[in-house]
Order: sequence, then C-alpha cells, then structure tokens
Amino acid sequence: MAHSGKIILSALAGLLLAGTAARAEGTLDRVKQRGQLICGTSTGIAGFSMADAQGSWSGLDVDICRALAAAIFDDPSKIKFVPLASKDRLTALQSGEIDVLPRTTTWTLSRDAGQGLNFTAVNYYDGQGFQVRAKAGLKSVKELDGASICTVQGTTNELNLADYFRVNKMKYEVVAFQGIDETVKAYESGRCDAISTDISQLVSYRLKMSDPAEHVLLPDVISKEPIGPYVRQGDDEWFDIVRWTVFALINAEELGVTQANLAEMLKSENPEIRRLLGVEGKFGVGLGLTPDWIARIIRHVGNYGESYERNLGTGSRIGLPRGLNNLWSKGGIQFAPPVR
Repeated sequence: MAHSGKIILSALAGLLLAGTAARAEGTLDRVKQRGQLICGTSTGIAGFSMADAQGSWSGLDVDICRALAAAIFDDPSKIKFVPLASKDRLTALQSGEIDVLPRTTTWTLSRDAGQGLNFTAVNYYDGQGFQVRAKAGLKSVKELDGASICTVQGTTNELNLADYFRVNKMKYEVVAFQGIDETVKAYESGRCDAISTDISQLVSYRLKMSDPAEHVLLPDVISKEPIGPYVRQGDDEWFDIVRWTVFALINAEELGVTQANLAEMLKSENPEIRRLLGVEGKFGVGLGLTPDWIARIIRHVGNYGESYERNLGTGSRIGLPRGLNNLWSKGGIQFAPPVR
C-alpha cells in the first residue's frame, strides 16, 4: 500500500512538473525572454496600422500592441512590427511568426474554430460598404447590378459580396488583388466600377487617392465586421492577457481614467478605479503581470477613447464618428466586463 502510494505521489509530481514545463513554454514567457512583443500589422491602413516615413507605427490596432508591451515591460516601444498582407496574416499567427494579430481581422466562426486560433475581444465594430466615383451619380448598391468590384484577397469581403449579390439576384464581377495599394490603384485606373471593404478602411483608402473628393461612400452596409486581435489556441494565459488588455482600455475610458489624470486617479477612493489601477487587489497576478499593469497601459497609451480620437476621430485626418464604437453608456455598443 505504501509502495503504491509512492507511485501515485511520483505520478502527481510528474504531472506537476509537466504542467510547469508547459507553463514555461507559454507566449508570455517567450515574449519576456525575447525582450519584445512581435505584433502583426497591415501593410498600411491609416487609422489602424501604418508606418510613417521614419518607420514609426501608429493606429488603433498598433495601440493594442503598445498596450501589451506597456503591461508586460512598462515600455511601449519593446515591439517588433511585422507587416502582413490579408492572405498571409492568419498563417503568420498559426506558424508562430508573430505573438498576436490585431490587424483589422473580422471575428468569424471559421476563424475562431478549426484554424488553431482564438478571437479575443472587439476593438472596432465595422461593416462592409462600397465606394464609387461621385460622377457616376449612384445612390445605392442596388444600382451596381452587373458591376465590377475591386477588393483584397484573403478577406471576408469576397464571401460577403457573393452572399449579397446572390440574395438580391444581381450579377457582378469581383476583381481581387493581393494588397491594399494594388486594389486602390486598380480602382483608380478604372479597372472596376466600385471598391468594397470595411467602411473604416474605405475612408482610409480614399486618403491614398489622387483626388479623394472624386469618390463617395454609398449608404449601404452589407455585413457585420467585428474586428479585434487574434491569438493562437492552447495558451489560455496569453488569450486572457490580450483580451483583458482591450477590456482595460475600454474600462478606463468608462471610469474617466486618462493619461493626463492618471496620477490623480491613483489616489481615488472609488473602489472600481482602485481595482482597475492595481491600488486595491492583485488582479494582474492571475495573468502573470504586475498589479499595476493597467496603470502602465494608461500611462503609456491612454484609454480607448483617447486611442480612437487620435487615430480615427477628430484628432486624426480620418475623422470617423464614434458611432457603434462609442461606450454603451453613450449610445454605442463598446462594453467591457468589470475588473473585480
């Protein structure tokens, strides 16, 4: 009996060691050992992920990367950005080339199940639309029967187009290109009658055109496109870190915690703010982070509203209204679970 007890204890010890080894091989540990986060971006979508002439990246998605680096290292610059075409982005994450993919990627069932990936949280609610030449005088997508439509390969756009035109018994020709720049150039050169993708991206694409005023958005929205960061399946800790980083940005905005007032908010008596900033409780410890991990994010990046305004809103050249991306308490649907 004593002998069998030793065997059981030995087996349990082996399981514990195996668990520890598996934990040591997690994404967070690899990021810490490497000393930087590897983040997948677009090849250039203004407002979401774009590099300037000096190679400095900015955008709503880039701020997710910076927030993660701030939470882990207390330094938002410890990131390697990897630009990826739409058709290559999921493969890059699956293969381990990148740690996280916050790259205008829609949450769909096929991506969330069966591809070894997990969607974490929505950082932007979008929908697919259409841009046409103003001189065409079009008022609705219903007037595009028989039209040729430019879009980017490896996106949900092609399936959405097929569904919409099939349901409405309309004919169309899809002209798909590998990258954003090729798609925009083809549309501008007259290769197609319209260009179709997420509305936020259409606004961004228009900035690349020689005369943006010659092009208009049609009012129709033909799909739901909730977008946000993906991670690989099988690493719950990393999944939680990325997911709760998005939630932290949203919760900070709701509680009125900003870069400018962070020092004051650290002295707040409000229990929700104290928990959020790690003054009370140790909620970061369960994620493998420090108790002040959200305070680090706000210090270096700001809250969700601040990120939105400088990248997509009134503080940017894009000027997109918040709309659905406003907080739930302000008429939008951005909502994050509480830190408690």
